[in-house]
Amino acid sequence: MDSMQLLAQLFPQGHEVTIADDFISGTATIAGQSISVIGTSGHTPIGVEIALAQARAVLATVRDHPQRPIFLLVDTQGQRLRHRDEMLGINSYMAHLGKCIELARQSGHKIIALVYDQALSGGFITSGMMADACYALTEATIRVMGLPAMARITKVPEEKLTALALHNPVFAPGPKNYERMGGVQAIWEGDLAQCLRDALLQADATDRRSELGQQRGGRRKSQQVIEAVLSQAAAVK
Repeated sequence: MDSMQLLAQLFPQGHEVTIADDFISGTATIAGQSISVIGTSGHTPIGVEIALAQARAVLATVRDHPQRPIFLLVDTQGQRLRHRDEMLGINSYMAHLGKCIELARQSGHKIIALVYDQALSGGFITSGMMADACYALTEATIRVMGLPAMARITKVPEEKLTALALHNPVFAPGPKNYERMGGVQAIWEGDLAQCLRDALLQADATDRRSELGQQRGGRRKSQQVIEAVLSQAAAVK
């Protein structure tokens, strides 16, 4: 969905959100409450500049608007693959963004994310996956890596990965598979403004993604491993 059309649907009473060089920032009001809107558009890759811009907007909200909710809009093709960004340490810039979002959470800000177009690899991990809850539109594209690229990296034949993707959501792209794994809380349809209002009311900083993945059958072992580790740690104490 076009980012301006999305903003109009999310905030039918108007907003003060701008888009410059694929960086989304500004404020809007939902259910009488002001929220900070931060994100990306145009499938933009996350390079050092846009990672810093997002981090700066998050920190400005923490500094100037205590406990104001933060709404992350995600549309990215992932980390920018340029020699300059790698030499500057793009991994550190992306980690910085993730840390800023975590600081906001620890400071009492509710953080909601919405994948409205593309969400790939590190650009998704350090934004949408850092939220209290990440949602997606039905037409969104979500994946860690395309199957052809995955086949090249893992040396597993693409045909085998394609077959695995039919039954295992870990290998398969798409919001429904990520919903099964618990990475996506729910898929939004219909009245997007109401969906956002509901999400803000339900926001919880507790990470229950593994628990959801187990309940939905997409990640059957993750929660068991977490519980086993916690149990053994308690026994050691």
